[in-house]
Amino acid sequence: MGASNYVPKMPEHIECNIERTLDVLGGKWAFLVLRELFCGTKRFGELQRLIPSVSPRALTSTLRHLEEKGVLERHVFPTVPVTVEYTLTPKGQDLHQILKEMKLWSAKWT
Repeated sequence: MGASNYVPKMPEHIECNIERTLDVLGGKWAFLVLRELFCGTKRFGELQRLIPSVSPRALTSTLRHLEEKGVLERHVFPTVPVTVEYTLTPKGQDLHQILKEMKLWSAKWT
């Protein structure tokens, strides 16, 4: 599935809830995974080292969820052992501004 398959919708009406966005993001680990992938493509082991508090199981689940939602792409390379890299799609990159605003809000209010 290439990046050209992602075509954003131009909404005519924006609903007053954020449940759909939260469903795409999933659990708490998604924010930390996104933070790391905004800096570029990463392998599973790199993500584990960069987010030391996440278990391998939780990281795998988060990556699968984000891939299913079209936020990231998983690229498998036929090496021994197999190399797997994760890259944000345009849909995932588009979340950057939202997360930056959340970071600013946190710095100001927490």
